[in-house]
Amino acid sequence: MQSAKHFLLAAALSIPVSVSAFEITDPYLWLEEIDSERSLNWVNDQNKNSKAELESSPDFAPTYQRLLSIYDSDQRIPQVSLKGDWLYNFWKDREHPRGVWRRTSLSEYAKDLPAWETVLDLDALAAAENENWVWKGETCLYPRYERCLIKLSRGGADAHVVREFDTRTMRFVEKDAFRLVEAKHDIVWRNINSVLVATDVGPESLTHSGYPRIVKQWQRGTPVSSAQTVYQGEQSDVAVDMAVYNTPGKQREIIRRAISFFDYRYFVRVGDYLEHLKVPGDADLDLFQDQMILNLRKDWLITGHSYPAGSLIAISLLRFIEGDRKFEILFSPSQGISLESVRATRSGLLLNLLDQVRGRVISMNRSESSWRRLNVAVPEFGEANAFPLNTEQSDAYLLTVENYLSPTRLLLGRTGESKQRDIKLLPHFFETEGLEIVQRHARSKDGTRVPYFQVSKKNQATDGKNPTLLYAYGGFEISLTPGYNPAVGAAWLERGGTFVVANIRGGGEFGPPWHLAAIKENRQRAYDDFSAVAQDLTRRGVTSPRHLGIQGGSNGGLLVGVQLTQRPDLFGAVVCQVPLLDMRRYHRLLAGASWMSEYGNPDDPDQWAYIAKYSPYQNVRRDLKYPPTLITTSTRDDRVHPGHARKMSARLMAFGQPVLYYENIEGGHGGAANNKQRAYQSALAYSFLWRHLR
Repeated sequence: MQSAKHFLLAAALSIPVSVSAFEITDPYLWLEEIDSERSLNWVNDQNKNSKAELESSPDFAPTYQRLLSIYDSDQRIPQVSLKGDWLYNFWKDREHPRGVWRRTSLSEYAKDLPAWETVLDLDALAAAENENWVWKGETCLYPRYERCLIKLSRGGADAHVVREFDTRTMRFVEKDAFRLVEAKHDIVWRNINSVLVATDVGPESLTHSGYPRIVKQWQRGTPVSSAQTVYQGEQSDVAVDMAVYNTPGKQREIIRRAISFFDYRYFVRVGDYLEHLKVPGDADLDLFQDQMILNLRKDWLITGHSYPAGSLIAISLLRFIEGDRKFEILFSPSQGISLESVRATRSGLLLNLLDQVRGRVISMNRSESSWRRLNVAVPEFGEANAFPLNTEQSDAYLLTVENYLSPTRLLLGRTGESKQRDIKLLPHFFETEGLEIVQRHARSKDGTRVPYFQVSKKNQATDGKNPTLLYAYGGFEISLTPGYNPAVGAAWLERGGTFVVANIRGGGEFGPPWHLAAIKENRQRAYDDFSAVAQDLTRRGVTSPRHLGIQGGSNGGLLVGVQLTQRPDLFGAVVCQVPLLDMRRYHRLLAGASWMSEYGNPDDPDQWAYIAKYSPYQNVRRDLKYPPTLITTSTRDDRVHPGHARKMSARLMAFGQPVLYYENIEGGHGGAANNKQRAYQSALAYSFLWRHLR
């Protein structure tokens, strides 16, 4: 997410600025030059000033050490996936800041202190190769999982290299190995000697968003440049990617063309022929056994059958290809209940639901031609999330249950069975005595009821003096659920702060309609929702503008940037992280073009007319007093351009506004490449907020 623009006279007259005029008059366009000497000198100067000011806070050092101890703790629950006979996990701690890829058995994993076998030590690899490697994941070959494609990024960027790895010898494969140089890749196994790959293979092989648009079948021992082209999209697309589905004795390949962020075309590969699956372009498609599964974003009327938005429907893939259009409804949304995600085990489905933003789980098994539905027992309040150990080889799944004050509990279950057994319990990382969670609603500008969670002291004073941190995201159909966050607890709640999460429109908390209600020309609704929650907190005496801070990252960084420029009267401090802020140029920077279905196209005068009203960079005013603001980003963020954060900070500084800027050299879009960087940046933010809000 990225962008850039100018304002001054045009903003005062309420008229849009043309692209050319803006680019000519924008005095900070040079800060988009990511690695130029001039830009980095500016960054280093700002970092020096911000570090000196915030590290001098008496609470900075203890907060940093407390957070680092949490992030490095060996009592955290390792996230695992099953590959053959082993459970694999990637782990970072004090001894392994870059991390180790390791494995253990299921019986060993259930122990309090399991014995792990190191498969790949990333710290040792980085030292040996003198590279700042950051782990980006792996994909391993079904059914034995003895060959894996390892993804490694320099400094945490989305772009990465790919190397083939042998889990038997625990070494990288050298002879005739599958290897890719640094780029934004997508790669999946077909068999031991063949993969499907989408990567940069030369001029015009990428989309305008910087993602691959050509899928190739690549044979071992041959150069990727000579691989057989399977499908190619257009440069105007977001990306083209693919998936390989394995069941015993059967393999299917799906090609997905993403025309926009929520508009797809799906093809199933039959030999060298691609069969276009004519389903709604905004639906998510998966394969399960012989079934095609669709998750609908909009109502669908087909051959006399009506399926509502938010439904999960299924049909035999073969029957669909032959012309049948009568689907089975596996899930249909109801008032306040929506489908958050669906995941497959070998012979069943796991449906993770949200009921008034509280987690529910359904297990579904298919036998013969019927589905059996089973409600999985979860706590009445909190977050519940079920995920398979391995979609291809097992019916086992792990279930996590937690809430803001209750640490994560991990259980092991099997689809089709009603009982689970406890495997792990996260310890309490912060003191919860005397705290409570309540869910409330604010009334937005158009009358919509917007839910929010409040975590605070019981019987809290309603004198408006409680330091309060308000957080939200509100975009791309992403839901914020009530999960356990030790950092918030240790750095904010434990010292007496109130924490609030707003489930504003643009997110996915109530299914696709909640998201669609706040895209493009209706984007302002998300910002009105957030302001309404802030005002409700003040109305109820929980806090007041002097003591109310806000925080958001990425699209959430745009959110708090809009709040800063539209409603500076509502807040006492702002933390804006890896943000999208210049909406005039966002579509021209890095992956920005891929988000036009969310925000609109600023080159279209009609769409720029509504974008211009909220774009933070264009709407900074010299004559307004803004609350103290901390803006952070990463030099290595190749998704949201760091120019957004740089230019907004420079503009605020030029107008004499109270702003601090910090840019981490590593980290990618996540902002941090290791636990020390993560703890440091979190400590900066919490020290800044506590200084201004207490």
